[in-house]
Amino acid sequence: LLGVSTDTQDITGTVQKRLSVTVSEEEVLQVIGSFVGEYEQIPPMYSAIKIDGKKLYELAREGKEIERKARTVSIVTLSVLSVELPRVRFRVACSKGTYIRTLCHDIGEKLGCGGCMEELVRTRAGSFRLEEAFTLGEIEKKHEEKKLMSSILSVEEVLSEYPVCEVKPHADRLIYNGNPFEQADCANQAPTDIPIRVRDSGGR
Repeated sequence: LLGVSTDTQDITGTVQKRLSVTVSEEEVLQVIGSFVGEYEQIPPMYSAIKIDGKKLYELAREGKEIERKARTVSIVTLSVLSVELPRVRFRVACSKGTYIRTLCHDIGEKLGCGGCMEELVRTRAGSFRLEEAFTLGEIEKKHEEKKLMSSILSVEEVLSEYPVCEVKPHADRLIYNGNPFEQADCANQAPTDIPIRVRDSGGR
């Protein structure tokens, strides 16, 4: 929502300023497109980031504002779905740690009229997609019908993006107890610089 800036950077916060939205649709598209790639984003005060052991939102509720260091975030794709000024709808794919309400705020600042987030729907997190999710009501119904287990993903499915290391029989006791193991303990060559799935010698 352009033309409105709030202390939380979303529509639930206290309005700090209201400005007329005189920018054109072309200007909006140009500015939004400029955020694709890496950019330095300052985390909002209303966030769970800790500074000196205290969460920022706790300090914000006390009326305090402290300096925050900018963090490099990555906007992989940013597609505008509709422009009906002062509202703009877009779909974004971004790196972990990106605040979408701050992105909305930053877009508004760059346009010179301010802006805040009015609505947010997370459609994907990693390999998990919204269309595959169930509501609490649906889960309750499946539980009552004793069909819940058929909808629960296995550990293998959840971690399917990671390569597999299967250990040799002598190393089973190591992994059962959470101990370190060496490449020599693996039955196959496993990468050492990324997270991996670990199976015992029986493939579990």
